Amino acid sequence: MTEFGTNLVAMVTPMQPGGALSEPGLTRLVDHLLATGCDGIVVGGTTGESPTLDEAESAGLVRAVAARAGRYARVIAGVGTYDTATSIRRAREAEAAGADALLLVCPYYSRPTQAGVIAHCVAVADATELPVMLYDVPARTGVAMAPSTLIELAGHPRIRAVKDAKGDLFEAMTVLSRTSLAYYCGIDELNLPYLACGAAGLVSVVGNVAADRTADLIRAVRRGDLETARAVNDGLLALTERIMGSGTGAANAKAALAELGVIPHASVRLPLVEAISAAGRPRRAIATPS
Repeated sequence: MTEFGTNLVAMVTPMQPGGALSEPGLTRLVDHLLATGCDGIVVGGTTGESPTLDEAESAGLVRAVAARAGRYARVIAGVGTYDTATSIRRAREAEAAGADALLLVCPYYSRPTQAGVIAHCVAVADATELPVMLYDVPARTGVAMAPSTLIELAGHPRIRAVKDAKGDLFEAMTVLSRTSLAYYCGIDELNLPYLACGAAGLVSVVGNVAADRTADLIRAVRRGDLETARAVNDGLLALTERIMGSGTGAANAKAALAELGVIPHASVRLPLVEAISAAGRPRRAIATPS
């Protein structure tokens, strides 16, 4: 899937203490992601703290990442909000800023009906010429995209993929069998089973730290070497637990990146707080390499 990439990372948004965006941190992070095998960067998604970014910041991030990585990785801009008009505006701004594709989350908080979800997604997909990856994450939005909704939306010429953070493998396989949608696993804990069931790739939070190992996982599954894939996955379990198991993935991934020296600060914006250990010190997020 060249229009989205395969080994995608849900990139954190580097910030300075106090919450201002960190341009040096962004540059170093993008270079790190490219060097470790990422071929798709999701900018301004949930892990990028999208609800705290204003429209100018979101477009500026897309512009900066596209300028740095556009020749080497696809740039997918998170544009979804709970307001259709705002989402359309952000989609158009992302297209103008150089995005290759859009990530469109199911409208959150408003709890629309499935008819509302369909109307929202179609309106945003109609607003630009960019391919769209739907983001189904009911734990955050309060509303799941029903299989019938995904199947209907698959008929839109620009809606071409799903980031699935629902975790229902049978449903995913059912939609895969009835549409041409490319599925991307959006739950790091389930990367291996999703790939084994036919997912086109991953949108990984853990990939901020270990895109080289998620690339190894994808390659092993694609060549049918499940023994190697299980070994790679086993080696990622401790890291996945530390980043995804407690607190928030965004804060923990930033703590890991700061510990590695990739970004200078692990700062986040409220209502998130920086990852802190039980002893009151910045939390160590890096697992011992396997």
